[in-house]
Amino acid sequence: MIRSAARVRSPHEGLITALAIGGFFIILGSVFAFTPGIVQKNNAFFSDLTTVSFPFGSPGSTMSLVAPGHPAEHRGFYTAVINFLLGVGVLQIVILALRLFVKSPIRRIAETVGNLIFWLGAAAVANIFLLAGTLNGWFQFWSALIILIGVSLIARFFVLLAGRQYGAPRIKEP
Repeated sequence: MIRSAARVRSPHEGLITALAIGGFFIILGSVFAFTPGIVQKNNAFFSDLTTVSFPFGSPGSTMSLVAPGHPAEHRGFYTAVINFLLGVGVLQIVILALRLFVKSPIRRIAETVGNLIFWLGAAAVANIFLLAGTLNGWFQFWSALIILIGVSLIARFFVLLAGRQYGAPRIKEP
């Protein structure tokens, strides 16, 4: 017997999703509107990207990776990136508060907690490593982002686990 799964979805979830998408575009537009010369800074940054030999593995081994040729010259661009990351992180705080207020499914709450950790963590590591203006800082930034992805996924797992352990209602979604 084939049964169609009825999707139980709160109208609040659609509004929260609309807020998330709209907020993202507002933040992106604000960074472009309020960062003087952002287009020129953006063009200068991407024009400066080149391949750089980076030590990898055994002594004497190198790997060619993409990096800015002059990382210290792009502080204005890095600041705009940090402002964007912070803006999205604050948006995630608002979304989390709304999800908790409307009692969203634990899956959605876990997703938002993971997103919050990633975006605010990315802003912190960008502030630390990119503003250092060094080639080493550039590569450390990307390494830290990979670590943040893992931390974000682990945080999602723990929120899901806590929600299931402490009696959050289980909603089966397809």
